[in-house]
Amino acid sequence: MLKATWIAGLLMCGMGAAVLGSLKVALARRLDLDEARIGGLVSIFGFAMIPVMLIMGFLTDLLDKQLVVVAGSLLMVASLVVLSRARKYGAALLAIVLLSAGWSGLVNVLNVLMGAAFGGEPTYHMNLGNFFFGLGAFLTPLAVAAILKRAGFVAATWVLAAVALLPGLLALGVDFVALAGPPATQPTQVPGVWTLLTDPIMWLTALALLFYCPMEATMGAWTTTYLGDKGVSETRASAMLSGFWLAFMLSRLFTALVISPSIQTASATNILIIVLGLLCVVVWAGAVASPNRGMACAMVILGGLVFGPTFPTIIGVLTGHVDSAVAGRAVGLFFMVGGVGWTIVPIMIGAYARRTSVQKAFMIAVGAAVGLTLAGVVLRPFMN
Repeated sequence: MLKATWIAGLLMCGMGAAVLGSLKVALARRLDLDEARIGGLVSIFGFAMIPVMLIMGFLTDLLDKQLVVVAGSLLMVASLVVLSRARKYGAALLAIVLLSAGWSGLVNVLNVLMGAAFGGEPTYHMNLGNFFFGLGAFLTPLAVAAILKRAGFVAATWVLAAVALLPGLLALGVDFVALAGPPATQPTQVPGVWTLLTDPIMWLTALALLFYCPMEATMGAWTTTYLGDKGVSETRASAMLSGFWLAFMLSRLFTALVISPSIQTASATNILIIVLGLLCVVVWAGAVASPNRGMACAMVILGGLVFGPTFPTIIGVLTGHVDSAVAGRAVGLFFMVGGVGWTIVPIMIGAYARRTSVQKAFMIAVGAAVGLTLAGVVLRPFMN
């Protein structure tokens, strides 16, 4: 039941990350939205995460982890039901806020206890666990495209809502108290929030996420539009979005099973983060410079290969470093800072794309990739 709960929860979190990009074209038609307003929907997901994720961190540490998982599942269900009935932009915004809240609850608990669920070192269990996140993100565009074609927008959202209920139901059969176990260390005084606020690794990993989050959100939300502008058909563009998530998923599995055995030191993990940051720069620069649809498609797939292990490796540094007594709040603060990037950058890209093009707007993502690389460089002295 434990692994089934984690797998189902991570699948739903992947669905939450991919659902807006999968429904974007249909939702834009349904509500008559331009790229700037779609950018607003992408951004509100990250904006709502800023306060909610920190609240979920406190609940995870101080109250009941099982309650957080069940509540998160129910909020995701509610968000998809609201989205299915949305006829105005305000209703869509409400749905995305609820989706962000539910997603935040699931993500916090699942990441805090990922080691208990899958075992091994942080680079291993974070990449292995988040493989299932990638699987959910990969399957969502395929499922949504099939249901949209056969039954329409409302049916697609209701099917997703029914599936989102599964992790909450499975969590009722897990003993979360026994799962948490004793603290990883035995300090003379239980650490609190101040410990996190004065921890450089806490802030540098959060800064790395601030630059990483908008890159993943941007590729997920604008791939179909970007490829459409390059002359790729809507059907093939949706397939390429699925290809992005497939590459994203498989690169995590590869990192867990092949790369992680050779990542035995903090210094080696840091080098991996820096290399991934540099590859992110290559992906976005290539997307901006691509002269034809062939290279544009190649950059989307390469993006999936590079983005896949980036987040699990960064959060693995954090969860492997902090005390278990404050792990929920550490993850909450981590995602709260990441939510700032998730909020601001898609708004900037959407606004700039409206005045120019999505391809030119990707220059902003190049800047985010440079920021991620620099964060990894600054982190290095603290990981030796």
